[in-house]
Amino acid sequence: MTAVAAGDVGATEDDRRERRSWVVPLWIVAILTAIVFCRLARETLVPFAFSLLFALVLSGCVEFLKARHVPRAISALLLLVALASAVGGLLDLVWSPAQEWLANAPHTLQTIEKRLRPARALVQQFQDTAKRATALGIAAPAAPAAAPPAAAPAVPVSAATLLTETGSIMQVAATVLIFTLFLLAAGPPTLARMAAAPARGLHAVHALNVIEAVRVEVGRYYATLGLINFGLGALTAVAMELLGMPTPLLWGVVAGLLNFIPYIGSAMTLLVLTTVALVTFSTLSHVALVFASYAGLAAIEGQIVQPLFVGRRLDLNPVLVFLAVWLGGALWGIAGIMLAVPILVATKVAASHSAGGAVVAEFLSPSPSGAATPLERTVARARRTATRPRNAA
Repeated sequence: MTAVAAGDVGATEDDRRERRSWVVPLWIVAILTAIVFCRLARETLVPFAFSLLFALVLSGCVEFLKARHVPRAISALLLLVALASAVGGLLDLVWSPAQEWLANAPHTLQTIEKRLRPARALVQQFQDTAKRATALGIAAPAAPAAAPPAAAPAVPVSAATLLTETGSIMQVAATVLIFTLFLLAAGPPTLARMAAAPARGLHAVHALNVIEAVRVEVGRYYATLGLINFGLGALTAVAMELLGMPTPLLWGVVAGLLNFIPYIGSAMTLLVLTTVALVTFSTLSHVALVFASYAGLAAIEGQIVQPLFVGRRLDLNPVLVFLAVWLGGALWGIAGIMLAVPILVATKVAASHSAGGAVVAEFLSPSPSGAATPLERTVARARRTATRPRNAA
């Protein structure tokens, strides 16, 4: 009997080891499947992802009004109407200067080409010198370079194409607004029941607590980021006004909106402002002044203001943030870049409020200096267990 029991225990232990050996491959397959699915279904998932993000950000106002006996549906509708009116007023404010710049785009490109002609001539001279130096080291005469192919004529954009693209944008915007309205009207309790239904052992109360924590954290993050970007846009508009840039209000709005895009938003604004200054001013010193003014504002915002007010709240590993932004851009483009940081924030908050999520929360957190983290201690303990010599049977 003892031998049989020992055999059963050994067989059970072998089965457990075999099951554990399949955990990592199954997780890898699941992650790769999820990435492929997100890539293939991006046209469907992106509007709903933005709707969920807007619902998380705006739900604080809806819940505030709900506590004062205003129904969620009415407060959500009023809030979305107010936001749509504000966006419409902002677009109306910058529509005229933006339309003027679009109408003058051909002239602007010609002006840029004239201003950059000396630099192009200098680069061409360097290239010719390099070719002659290379030819001196070759015994056989070099074959004459083939003439560059003629550039294909530009295809004008037809009215049908423009209407199709505009209709697609309006369809996506309508989908985002409608789904956001439904999520705000349903409220966190409905989302908690939806989250608790497919998972065994996950109670609706716990799901409600997790959703509430994610809602509060994401809402505070975007509220703080919105105030910072508003200040950056206002200072940019003032700086461009003082430097004599045309339509400074337009460039302030562009700076504030593009700064919601991590990493590349400030670079895009800097490129636009430098290009406009290159077209507007005749001296390079004035162009350099525009470049330096916005670069200084962006450096102060990115290196001092945002880490001070946002960095402590996020408490995310910067390497993982960069990887998430890169992966989001590869999967969903600009939309993925904008959604990468909120997804990381929601993942960390959900992990910190869930049983067994301490390892995930620690993995997403920045590595502290000094003592080893709990994740590092867990890895070290597993290595010691794996390398410990087993007793002979």
